[in-house]
Amino acid sequence: MPILQDLNRAHSYISEDAMLAVSDALNVPRAEVYGVATFYSYFSVKPRGTYVIRICRTISCAKQGDYHPAIAALFDELGIGMGETTSDGMFTIEQTNCIGMCDQGPAMMVNEIPHIKLTEASVRSILNEYRHAALAAKKAQ
Repeated sequence: MPILQDLNRAHSYISEDAMLAVSDALNVPRAEVYGVATFYSYFSVKPRGTYVIRICRTISCAKQGDYHPAIAALFDELGIGMGETTSDGMFTIEQTNCIGMCDQGPAMMVNEIPHIKLTEASVRSILNEYRHAALAAKKAQ
């Protein structure tokens, strides 16, 4: 699990080649590695954006007053829908059952960072922060 977590974190997904390498290195059947990689929702076996946005879809978040406008702002700002990745490869939107912020919803996670009490304005601000961080990282290279 820790190896798959590291691969997923580093590349935003676990490639077939990576799964084969893990299988060979640990002497574990390939099917077992694939089974683990596809079982857990936080792992992906297909390329995703640098920033994976997970939207909480539980009733406690969805019943919060700003949930639907905040999610609509997310889709509008990025120009993509659920399960899609922006053309620049920066953002992917996914749903998740719970991120443990039920009393502070609506909530989403970007990679491993939770964002709570979302509004239309806060969603746009959060996305701009990640865009600026990506630009700064690119300039630093």
